Amino acid sequence: MKKLYIILLAISSSFIIGCGNDEGKFDASGVFEATEIIVSSEAAGRILQFEVKEGDVLKAGQVVGIIDSTQLYLKKQQLLASRKAVQSRRPEINTQIAVTEQQIQTAKTERTRIENLLKSNAATQKQLDDVNAQINLFEKQLAAQRSTLTSASTGVTEESSSMEIQIAQIEDQLHKSRIVNPINGTLLTKYAEVNEVTAPGKALYKIADVNNIYLRVYLSSDQFNKVKIGQNVKVYSDYGKNDYKQYEGTITWISNKAEFTPKTIQTKDERANLVYAVKVAVKNDGLLKIGMYGEVKL
Repeated sequence: MKKLYIILLAISSSFIIGCGNDEGKFDASGVFEATEIIVSSEAAGRILQFEVKEGDVLKAGQVVGIIDSTQLYLKKQQLLASRKAVQSRRPEINTQIAVTEQQIQTAKTERTRIENLLKSNAATQKQLDDVNAQINLFEKQLAAQRSTLTSASTGVTEESSSMEIQIAQIEDQLHKSRIVNPINGTLLTKYAEVNEVTAPGKALYKIADVNNIYLRVYLSSDQFNKVKIGQNVKVYSDYGKNDYKQYEGTITWISNKAEFTPKTIQTKDERANLVYAVKVAVKNDGLLKIGMYGEVKL
């Protein structure tokens, strides 16, 4: 009877000790988080299409909405017409100088004829001087024409280039009139609806990649010396009433500055005044949610 009493006492003591240490079996606890992005409007106007809803899984590059761009389109058409009108003013240099070039060629032919006549004393030196002066005059006229026409052509090119830049700006604004989702993720919160008027910088919705989630925990200085980037740890999701599920986690970030213990976070050593924030990356199987509590075992 005495032996049986000793055995029961030992079992009872083990049970009490095990229960008393249940809270200390984890090294740190925290909250699951994800990188959240607030997608804002890049254009001004009425939202014509925006049919996504909270909880939708969106892909990177997916067009999720359209903002009215009628005025931008009309402005682009106006610039295209103006550019066409400007380019029509470009001078045809070769055509406009063709007459002067022909005059020079004719005068040079006449000079050759006079030079031959002068050799046989059938022409005078004055005739040769006159034709040389005429050729010189035509060449100066040709140079002036080329300079004037080149300047006019350059002016048309510069004006046309300026319009090309304006058209590119309009095209960029037209592109930004489409609401394009930036990352793969789940839409968490929607801030705007169809037919509302938006403006550049106004928030439209918040999205997060919940497939790659992380647990932010705080470690005391004693624990801090035991962790490093890339270290594999055990992560437990806390469903309450001692219901946990284990995950594989990897430490991806360690704060290099200590901070005061957050009131909502518990560490293994409750007496620690300063702690270090640590992020543990976890692959989400769909059960982990943002804001859910979790624990870490180093």
